[in-house]
Amino acid sequence: MSDSFFGTDGIRGRTSLETVEEQEAIELLDVHRTLTPAFMRVLGEALSHCQPAMPGEGETVVIGWDDRPHNEDLVAALTLGLRLTGSRVLHIGLCATPSLHHAVLAFGARMGCMITASHNPVSDSGIKVFDALGYKSNPDLEREISTSLRQLAEEDREVDQADQLELAQPDEFHPDWAPSAHKAWLSQRWTMFEQAFGGCVDTLKAGGLAVPLLLDSAGGFARSWLSRFLNERGVACEEVSGEVEALNKHCGAGDFSPTQTWTHEQAAASNHALLRRLSPAPAGQWVGAALDGDGDRCLLIEATATGYKVVDGDAVAALLMAASTSSGWRFAASIESDIALPSHVCTLDAEATTMETAVGDRWLAYALRGDDASPLEAATMPCMLGVEDSGHIVLPAPHPSQKEAWSLVGDGAATLCAMLLSMDRGRSTSFVRGWKKRTSVLDSHRDRWHAQSEVFASVTDLVMAALSADGFVSQQRRITGEADLLLVHATSDEHVVSFGVRNSGTQAKTSVSVRLSPGLEAGPFEDLLERVVQNLTVALTDD
Repeated sequence: MSDSFFGTDGIRGRTSLETVEEQEAIELLDVHRTLTPAFMRVLGEALSHCQPAMPGEGETVVIGWDDRPHNEDLVAALTLGLRLTGSRVLHIGLCATPSLHHAVLAFGARMGCMITASHNPVSDSGIKVFDALGYKSNPDLEREISTSLRQLAEEDREVDQADQLELAQPDEFHPDWAPSAHKAWLSQRWTMFEQAFGGCVDTLKAGGLAVPLLLDSAGGFARSWLSRFLNERGVACEEVSGEVEALNKHCGAGDFSPTQTWTHEQAAASNHALLRRLSPAPAGQWVGAALDGDGDRCLLIEATATGYKVVDGDAVAALLMAASTSSGWRFAASIESDIALPSHVCTLDAEATTMETAVGDRWLAYALRGDDASPLEAATMPCMLGVEDSGHIVLPAPHPSQKEAWSLVGDGAATLCAMLLSMDRGRSTSFVRGWKKRTSVLDSHRDRWHAQSEVFASVTDLVMAALSADGFVSQQRRITGEADLLLVHATSDEHVVSFGVRNSGTQAKTSVSVRLSPGLEAGPFEDLLERVVQNLTVALTDD
């Protein structure tokens, strides 16, 4: 059992509306990854009790949610717990995760709660917690919340049924706020992206955009408005997830991996809403774009000579930085992004300040803002960019009420807009990438993989010895936020290799990844990857 209920990005689990006692609700999440209203109620109480740890003043908490079957019940239970302990609760209804970020700032809230499980199936849900500056919760706060939650569950805190029903309702409900506010915010950012990346819609077709661009919003919040927003700005596009059976089901970016490719035949035979609608196009044209269920990431699909390939977050970052009208960017990339390797970064912006972070877009935002615990201040959009190859792109966004103030947020719709406006300038600079591969040991006992375990030591020795035998000088690196990460960077006179092993923060799996700078033969490193996976499979899955 972990000391914290939180993973890489909030709390997630399969949902159940079964009526259970709070201690059982904790066990269901701890042991069976099952999230119940009983857990959400006591979580709401814990969030209120941890108020001194949250930056900002007041008692207002904003809650939004995506379109999952049990979310309204989970929201009601969370609202009950918050109001029971003195918080003033505002609901903004169905929204995207970046909408919730924006709402926290717009309403001057102390805290925000987004009820979602991101790209996970609709059988799951969860919560992402934001502070008063719109940043996601940090591990120290999450451990404090988790400790408070466990303590509260041991207390007798009965509330009569009538009071429960009343307190499960918000103090204010603004169901129409998110659609209008997110569109107005994105319109403002569109203008800023034109200035930052020198883009012009008139050049999109010449720059390699298929018409119409097929847009897949994963059946989420953006499906009702984003295609119209783009068409109004001269980008011909068509939403394909409007009639999908459920959020994320056979749609969206969650089904894609960063290096994935398909032949024309494979795409046509797919049950994915976007892939099956694609039509052959000249190689290099963008033919589709996919968001995830809560709208905070975006991947593009590009035509190839034989089919299609994913344009991942690394390629997005390379294009944006190449298109920028400024230099000296502050750049952050997660340990699974090959663009973080020194051989890539130096080709993008020689004056860039570069940082490598733990997995999770919150770490990108933390690295970019540094130790500053106030809104970023600048007359124009700060040159800051955070990237994960999964399609999380963190960019500055204007504060809704403070002039020349900025927050940092990942927004799939904004990423797509920035990409479209940077296409003409950015695509003139090709991104020469190396090779990478990521695989997972499924159904792993994650508690067996930690920095003090025997398997950690043996895998470290195996990797270091293999890289040394190939003529590399290796160094084990530590990354804030990933205490049990094995990360080995190895260098030779011309090349860089990165090898990583980490537990998933949301699922029972352990990921193994290799990244190579351009020009290295992949074979030996792929063999090493397979040897490590075999060892981990025995050590982490054998009962």
